[in-house]
Amino acid sequence: MRPYGSDKQLAERRARGLKLLEQGKCAKEVAEFLGLKERSVRRWRQEAKSPKKSEQPRGRPRHLNDEQMQQLEQELLCGAYAHGYAEDYWTLDRIGHVIWELFGVRFGSSGVWYVMDRMGWSSQKMQRLAIQRDEEKIVSWKRRVWPRIKKVA
Repeated sequence: MRPYGSDKQLAERRARGLKLLEQGKCAKEVAEFLGLKERSVRRWRQEAKSPKKSEQPRGRPRHLNDEQMQQLEQELLCGAYAHGYAEDYWTLDRIGHVIWELFGVRFGSSGVWYVMDRMGWSSQKMQRLAIQRDEEKIVSWKRRVWPRIKKVA
């Protein structure tokens, strides 16, 4: 439960308590003087020793730092052929394998996806075209045959 008083008043009371602790008073004496529980004064002293929560980085640290990300990008720009793959395209599994070989960090597909997003890369599917495809015949069909089919339908 929050004690009574504004944020400013509570901060002043805490500063006064920390000042008394610095002067050599024990936590019990400070608590009695300020009308608090001894546990609060001990918590203040502990928090004053450790870094503030706002100064600590939030969340889990990244597995790959910025330098490693740049190195990974350079490796990926060399192409999949350079890493021994038969086709020159990247998949999440392939990229994960390259990360494992370079840095010894194992990522699943979703983790690799997050890394690629951090690098500004996007997912792109290869456009598959038939080998027999003839663009001239397609244009001719669209011009001559398709209008007849459309008219009947």
